[in-house]
Amino acid sequence: MLDIEEMKRRVAKYAADIIEDGQTVGVGSGSTSMLFLRYLSERVHRGELRDVRLVPTSSEVEYQSTILGVDKLVIQPWQTERIDIAVDGADEVDPRRNLVKGGGGALTGEKVVDYSAREFIVIVDETKLVDQLGSKVPIPVEVIPRFWRIVKLRIEELGGECSLRVLERGKRGPLITDNGNYLLDWRTLIKDDPKSVEVRLRSIPGVVESGIFSSEHVSRVLVCFKDGKLIELK
Repeated sequence: MLDIEEMKRRVAKYAADIIEDGQTVGVGSGSTSMLFLRYLSERVHRGELRDVRLVPTSSEVEYQSTILGVDKLVIQPWQTERIDIAVDGADEVDPRRNLVKGGGGALTGEKVVDYSAREFIVIVDETKLVDQLGSKVPIPVEVIPRFWRIVKLRIEELGGECSLRVLERGKRGPLITDNGNYLLDWRTLIKDDPKSVEVRLRSIPGVVESGIFSSEHVSRVLVCFKDGKLIELK
């Protein structure tokens, strides 16, 4: 039986092997996405990919691209009008392929890039599969800092509890996103259609973006299981 790290490695490598030369690739954030970037960089260094462009979803991607020696392939989202394929992980995936993403705080950049791609591929291990979104992790919501408490109360009117994400090590105080905003963690079960909840959250003044990603934007979900099987979630 495979452990979580090996499941992540296998699904990340599978996704890296899908990439074709000449593509503009959106690169997601998080541990599984960083493995994808590592395997993709290995293909570049072996000469299998000579003309790919990488669109980062976060500063984490930009940093790792430098460490892996592929930073010259990185272009900013404003430098392209086309993203052929985006590959990203997820914190939760429900049976209808709706997602919770952004546990690492990069949800807004992820959503802009992933939703803009012609093909959006999600790569996860089996521990990320849930019956309902919100079962295992809170739903992150990026908010304008000075209004965080008002926004928190508005979100809680929808049910559940909301808290400001605060760092306890390193820099103390609220976590600051790449966009200079705060994150609220909303603990609730999404019992309604996730797309409708996504829209309701976005309609609250002060909300920048939420970590609910609706299935209509998801092209494929690739899942690696403990027994080594790698399947596409239908």
